[in-house]
Amino acid sequence: MKDPNNTRNTRPRRGSPLWIYFVAVIGVGAAAFAVAMHGTTRADLDALAANPVFWILAGFIVFGELRPIVTAGSAEHSGATTSTTFSFAALLYAGLPVAALLQTLAVVVCGVFRRHAAHRIAFNVAQFTLSLTAAALVLRAFGISAAAAPGRLWVPEGGDLPPIALAGAAYFVCNDLFVCTAVALHERASLLKTLRWDLGYQVLVHVALLALAPLVVVTMDRSAAFVPLIALPFVAVYLNASVSVRREHQARHDGLTGLPNRKLLTLRTEEALAAARADRSGRRRVGLFLLDLDRFKEVNDTLGHPTGDRLLQIVAHRLTHSVRPGDLVARLGGDEFAVLLPSIRDEQAAREVAARLRVALGEPVRLEGLSFDLEASVGIALYPDHAPDYGLLVQRADVAMYEAKVNRTGVEVYSPAKDRNSPVRLGMLGDLRRAVDRGELELHYQPKVPLAGGPPVGLEALLRWRHPDRGLLGPDAFLPVAEQTYLMRSIGQYVLDSALTQLAAWWREGLTVRVAVNVSARDLLDVGFAETVAAGLARHGLPPGALQLEITERVLTHDPAYAAETLDGLARLGVRLALDDYGTGRSSLVSLKRLPVEEIKIDSSFVSRLADCADDAVIVRSIVELARTLGLRSVAEGVEDATTAQHLRDLGCDAAQGWLFGRPMDAGAATDWLRRTMERAPEPAA
Repeated sequence: MKDPNNTRNTRPRRGSPLWIYFVAVIGVGAAAFAVAMHGTTRADLDALAANPVFWILAGFIVFGELRPIVTAGSAEHSGATTSTTFSFAALLYAGLPVAALLQTLAVVVCGVFRRHAAHRIAFNVAQFTLSLTAAALVLRAFGISAAAAPGRLWVPEGGDLPPIALAGAAYFVCNDLFVCTAVALHERASLLKTLRWDLGYQVLVHVALLALAPLVVVTMDRSAAFVPLIALPFVAVYLNASVSVRREHQARHDGLTGLPNRKLLTLRTEEALAAARADRSGRRRVGLFLLDLDRFKEVNDTLGHPTGDRLLQIVAHRLTHSVRPGDLVARLGGDEFAVLLPSIRDEQAAREVAARLRVALGEPVRLEGLSFDLEASVGIALYPDHAPDYGLLVQRADVAMYEAKVNRTGVEVYSPAKDRNSPVRLGMLGDLRRAVDRGELELHYQPKVPLAGGPPVGLEALLRWRHPDRGLLGPDAFLPVAEQTYLMRSIGQYVLDSALTQLAAWWREGLTVRVAVNVSARDLLDVGFAETVAAGLARHGLPPGALQLEITERVLTHDPAYAAETLDGLARLGVRLALDDYGTGRSSLVSLKRLPVEEIKIDSSFVSRLADCADDAVIVRSIVELARTLGLRSVAEGVEDATTAQHLRDLGCDAAQGWLFGRPMDAGAATDWLRRTMERAPEPAA
């Protein structure tokens, strides 16, 4: 049976429809109880009190109210109560006054034990009294008047089963109608919809419970000693229900951590989405986090799976104690967890919850005599902002988590622009694949010039896509798509081969300039990359010093151990290395000293505000002085005006790159620029 008071212990607001309904039912129920008890004499009650059957019935009814039968998929407040069988049996055997009195006793005891509010206890008493009264009236309509007289016990015969069935139906209809009306008023839902919610289950359960009542009466009349035997079938039902609940718990929870699993997460998320869709304000959002532990595999590989399992249990404990009441933490498998926020205000609030989770996980863990620093990548997706249903919500939270892990940002909210599975990106991926085959990619070159004057110190090769419909596209328009696919390797190979081919042509013409090529994280993690570069230089007959490779600071801070072997191989080969976008990462001075680089490129975000922002001026000065101290060349990116260039000269910056000195040019224009600029060919950069 549904909870007749979904308000729990919250009193209905005075004057509200639910409050009026409660008052009406309680008032009518009190009147029905008074009428039922009218005419009951002290002698009748004394006779009943002396009958052991009375106390056995009372015990069964109270126990049935206190311990409903909770089956899989139901909660304690919605489980079936075995008190129905015995209160209906009391109605048949001893009359309405006894049944109403025993049921009232059971409701009051149960309410006090569970600390229910007074209005809830009063409503439950009225609800059952009126339902029993309806059943008693049906019996009287068939001439079974003994059911209204506690002094005369009545035992049904075979021919009495049809009126008993109708009386049971009246009891069920009244009881269900009272409860569903209260639920519908509280939830502001349709009464018809509320009645149909679990009607089939309720009918089946009450048919079984009410059908046992005549058997209980016959047994009681035969001998009170037989009545406890009636409890045996109920014990079996309780045990089976307990087993089913336990099996359901096992099917919906993770065995290691005890957290809900993917199945229960799906169910709870669907319920939260349904509630959000029913919200008439349209402002309710549902949040779903996917959380993946960073470098957890290293723990398993180093200390073994038992230690890894213990670590997962600690993570589960920390997560469950860091979310808000009502939020759900689930384990999806391995080191992947999910957090459901059934109601969240906006994206910023979701970020705050995610940050709190990461802080909780960041506390050091000590196991096996070792201390672990845990970190996690969190992806966030919101309904309805990012997805209309559960499937897409999970998929897009996973996309965001992937971005957080790849970029080492910790927390990412889903963005269609970063979704490699979005239709737009999939379309671009197909176009880009064809662009590689059709030769639509090309290199442009931008010079790097010394601020003190003289020939250029080199040119940087910049990738462009000459799209047949959208024109010339810069790398920001398509490289983020390629970086998540195998195409990045093909594009990287194309850039290196094209740059070396053009560089060889310039060197044959006597334009012995150095060309810089950007290297992706995928290249640095390739143990054979240094050999690939060496083979390309040999094929074009170029010395290693003619090529410079630019690596980003961000790559080095994220994967220093994996990139070190490749960088050392390139340094031994004699290829010059430059640290690009310096200042945007978090590399330490120690790590910088260990890098085999000859040049630091100051990120344009600092250079562009050099003349207007004192903080940026301090940062640029510090980088220039750091480069000078380490014996490295400093190059400023994004120099677009003479004022900025003069500031850089005053700070002692060695070289600059930007529109002031030359925009990116195709190979032909770059060749003409080199011929004009280099009055004499510099010494080879080998």
